[in-house]
Parts: sequence; C-alpha cells; structure tokens
Amino acid sequence: MSMKISAALLSVYYKDGLEPIVRLLHQQGVTLYSTGGTQTFIEQLGIPVIPVESLTGYPSIFGGRVKTLHPAVFGGILYRRDNEGDVAQAKEHNIPAIDLTVVDLYPFEETVASGASAEDIIEKIDIGGISLIRAGAKNFQDALIVSSRTQYADLLQVLTETDGQPDLETRRRYAMEAFATTSHYDTAIHQYFAGETAQKKSELRYGENPHQKATFHGDLDAIFDKLHGKELSFNNLVDVDACVGLIDEFTPDVPTYAIIKHTNACGIASAATPAEAYAKALACDPISAFGGVVITNVPVDLATAEELNKLFMEILIAPDYAPEALDLLKSKKNRILLKRKPVELPTTLVKTILNGVLEQDKDSVTETADQFTTVTDKAPTDSEVRALEFALKVCKHTKSNTIILAKEDVLLASGVGQTSRVDALKQAIEKAHAFGFSLDGAVMASDAFFPFPDCVEIAGQAGITAVVQPGGSIRDKDSIEYCNQHGIAMVTTGVRHFKH
Repeated sequence: MSMKISAALLSVYYKDGLEPIVRLLHQQGVTLYSTGGTQTFIEQLGIPVIPVESLTGYPSIFGGRVKTLHPAVFGGILYRRDNEGDVAQAKEHNIPAIDLTVVDLYPFEETVASGASAEDIIEKIDIGGISLIRAGAKNFQDALIVSSRTQYADLLQVLTETDGQPDLETRRRYAMEAFATTSHYDTAIHQYFAGETAQKKSELRYGENPHQKATFHGDLDAIFDKLHGKELSFNNLVDVDACVGLIDEFTPDVPTYAIIKHTNACGIASAATPAEAYAKALACDPISAFGGVVITNVPVDLATAEELNKLFMEILIAPDYAPEALDLLKSKKNRILLKRKPVELPTTLVKTILNGVLEQDKDSVTETADQFTTVTDKAPTDSEVRALEFALKVCKHTKSNTIILAKEDVLLASGVGQTSRVDALKQAIEKAHAFGFSLDGAVMASDAFFPFPDCVEIAGQAGITAVVQPGGSIRDKDSIEYCNQHGIAMVTTGVRHFKH
C-alpha cells in the first residue's frame, strides 16, 4: 500500500545532505513546513517553505525549547487517513496532513563527549524532535518518518524510485529504525544522568594476553564481596561467568562443587556433604583442576576448606564461608575468595562481532525427565535418568562440539570444543580411562544430534548404557537401531545446546 507525499515537515540539526532532498520534494510538488535554522536553509535555496509558526499560531518560544509541540503539527502526522472521525476532526480544526517528517536530533552524545558544561548538555536534550520521530513512527501506515541524517541517501533513492509514493514495507522499515534511534538516544541521556552508576568500569591488567588492553564495564561489587586475593583478570572474569552459569543449574539443597578451566568444567559433582562433593569433583580431572576456578552452591565449611587449601586454584566462589574456613583459605595471599550475593543476572547475552553486536536470549532451557522421549525399546532406569539429567546440565555449559560422560551426580569425563562429535567422544573416553574411571553403566549426553551412528557405536563399546541427545537427524533411526541391537537406552529432548 503506497501513499503520495503531499506535505513534509523538516526539522534537522545538521543540514549536510539535505539540499537534494529538499529540491526533489519541491519538484514533486510537496508542500514544505519547517522551523528555525532548517527553514532559513530552505529559504536560501530559493524554495518556498511555510514556517511552522504559521501553522501553530505560536512563535518559537523559551529559547527554541518549544516550536513543534502543538496539535496542528502532531495532529497532521498522527491522524489516521482511513478513519472518518480523524479525517473530520482534521478538517474541522484546519489540520493539514503531514506525510513525511524529517528529523535529525540535537547531538546530545557529541556534546557530552566534547566536555561541554552541564547547562549546554541539558540544552542538547531534544524534546520536540524525539516526539516527532515517535509520532511519525507510530503512524507509519499513513506517513514516512526519517529519524537520522544517515538515512538521507536512502530517502533520496526512495523518493526518486517511487515518485514520492513510498510503499508500506518501506514506511514500516523506517519506523523500526526510528524507534531504534529514540531508544539509543534515551539510553545515552539515562547514562549521562546515572553517571558512574550506569557507566562504572574497571581497567584490567590486560586482556586474554598481556599485549591486549582490557576493561570491564559493570559493577562487580553488586554481585560479589571480594574477601581476599589479587585483582580479577580478564580471563578470571570469563571463567567466573562460566562458573556462575553452571552452578546455577543446581539447587543448594544438594551440595555441589564445580571446577572450571578455560570456561569448561573439568570436574563437577553433587553429594550428601560438601566435602564429598568436592572430592568427587576433583577426582574427575585433578591435573586440569590445577590453577582452575572452583565454585559451590553451599557455604564452605572447615572440613571442605582443609581439602580445598591443598589445591592451587585461582578463585573460589561460594555463597558464604565459615569463619575458620575463611581464615584457613586466606593463607594463600593471591588466592581470590569471592562471596556471591543473591543478585538476578541479565537474561540477554551480548557479543561484539565484525563491525556490530550480536544479542541473544540466555539459554535458560534445562531439560528434565519430563521432557525426555524414549526412542529405543529399552527405557533408562531411574538411576540412568538422574545421570542423564546431570549430564545435560553440564553439557549445556560446555563448549561445542561436546560429549559428556557421567554417572549419577558426577562427571566422569568430557570432550570439549572439538570439530567433530566423534573426536569429542574419543577424547572423553580417553580422559575417563586415564583417571581410572570405568564407563560400564555410564551415560552419555550430546549437545546436538548424531548425524551418523558412529558415536553410539563407540559409546556402546566403551560400556555406555544410556544416551540423551536432541534428536532431529534424518539418520536418527540408524543410531536408534544400533542402541536397540545392543541394549542401550536412548532418549531425545528436541532441544539443542550449542555453545560457541
């Protein structure tokens, strides 16, 4: 659905690139309305323009703070052209249709960055312009809104190719971009007023490597009380984030300890007591645990602290520490001890990539037995089901491609970050055997489906008796058939957990 632009309102801060648009609109017979400096700019081009003051009946007042805020202007943008009541009211109050609004907001961020005075910064908070953008975007069914000078070249092309009759898809696209503009603008203003609270940042010693500079933007004090040790590094923070994500899969009614190395769990276990949970977690891979990050979901007691103190670790994270345990753990001066606070973490993840930013929802899905679909003749036992649930929690937080081998409440081994699932499985089996674990009766979790039956064949030969995977491969039947022939239980979840 196209609409013919008959009248346009132009109110911009920067005039660069505006001239060809003004000339084209004039050639297309569009009535032009404008304000202040933009009006003067158009007049100097020798093109007729109607001052907004003649439309509103009010001059620009309060030092230019109020120019366009009037029903005659906003009514012209907002009234619905297909609504008989709106059309009648517009006619009754002599409100002309404004089909195109071109706005370029006051340069608030540039003014802040320039080190200008607070008074100058406040004056660069655009009121009329931001309102015009929102109005034009809301009524995209009937009007076109241009919210930034970065769109001028595209606008010129649209006006030329459509002869001043942009279609609905184009108007909707411009509306979407308009709301992105207002969102960014308001966020910048909020950050200015919030000051250090919104912009708190910490300079780190360096990034992933000593030759890389690094900064943390955020408030660590809101999440942790740092009880002891040196400052957190870039790599520390990345591992701490991985620790928190993993341990939050486990409720504190069952003591759980996890040991993280390079964002992957090299050991994790749940048990009746904290000391037992830590001992089982350490046994998974005591070599990788050296220099790792340890996290638990229960307070650290003295008995567990005595064992923890034997391990060289970078960081220990817990919801609390017994006083005598804390005293003991502080005996290593560089060991970082963090006490976690009950703070809700963001549900959106952001990552810079190429010349932009990727944003996605946090992976908040964790499948339990209720979401399992048994696809083999043999169903998993109750013990295997609990082991499969445990393995899935770890699998979800492990770098793809990943395979997790586990028994009830304990990780046996993992294959992480491999380019093939077969390599991940072979790595996991080799690690399990290297640390003396029998895989007879163990379970296997995969972060994605099996495109071939090779993984279940290798797992079955190693002693695996139950498997969980998302399912969905066109060759699922091949893996299922092998499991049926060799007495292995397989369940599918319908949920993939890639972690790149």
